[in-house]
Amino acid sequence: MGVTAILFPGQGSQTPEMRQTVAELRPELLSLADEIVGEDAFARAEEGTQFAQPAIFCASLAGWEALGRPDGDMMAGHSLGELAALVAAGAISERDGLELVALRGRLMQESGEQAGDGGMVALLGNGAADHAVELAEAHGLAVANDNAPQQVVLSGDRGAFEDVMAAAKELGLRPMELPVTGAFHSPMMAAAVPEFEAALARVEVSSPRVTVLSAVTAEPFEDVRKQLAQALTMPVRWRETLLAMRERGGERFVEVGPGRVLTGLVKRTLKDVELAHA
Repeated sequence: MGVTAILFPGQGSQTPEMRQTVAELRPELLSLADEIVGEDAFARAEEGTQFAQPAIFCASLAGWEALGRPDGDMMAGHSLGELAALVAAGAISERDGLELVALRGRLMQESGEQAGDGGMVALLGNGAADHAVELAEAHGLAVANDNAPQQVVLSGDRGAFEDVMAAAKELGLRPMELPVTGAFHSPMMAAAVPEFEAALARVEVSSPRVTVLSAVTAEPFEDVRKQLAQALTMPVRWRETLLAMRERGGERFVEVGPGRVLTGLVKRTLKDVELAHA
């Protein structure tokens, strides 16, 4: 069958049927989410990252369950999907993973609200990855998500958005402001780091059963706690992570969470690979 990579999605992949999927496949996980979040995260997933993240995390593990909990030959997760990948690979317990995700979502929401008028702009079209760094630097923004050759997201103060969007259009790109509550994966998330680091320090981390690549480095995790904390303010190097998985022999890429966001990004980044979805 070839070398298989299991992919866990991040925010933006939520779907209306997520809760039903978890209730059917992992009802105990649904109960645990209610306990940890304090309410039904699925019912409020569209309201912000503090609810969307735990809901997507649970739905991703339910999707993995539906496929028979495959390890594949390697795993990776996009942003919060890294925590689902580490739980699936046995590096972090399910309860600890869900507690970290719920805390992460809350801290990112709060940091976004406290840091000022932060947001995110997607750059779409051929050449997006080639021009992203120069556009970010010219307008005081950060590259937040390098998703595919034709899709990169910038993050930072909304005051710069009008100018950077105009500059992007001049380069033939299609800019689009995203409906998010903060400048995620940028220095504007710095306030979220200390409490998240403290929580990570209390969590037991084991060696994963299978190689898990970090989207911060596009290489296998070396220091799980450090790299999960870095992921709050550092870019998601998803395009490079996919290329690294391909270089490691990846031929079959299986997305196990809600939606098909990552499947689309694989299709835009890699040629001649097999795609599957839970």
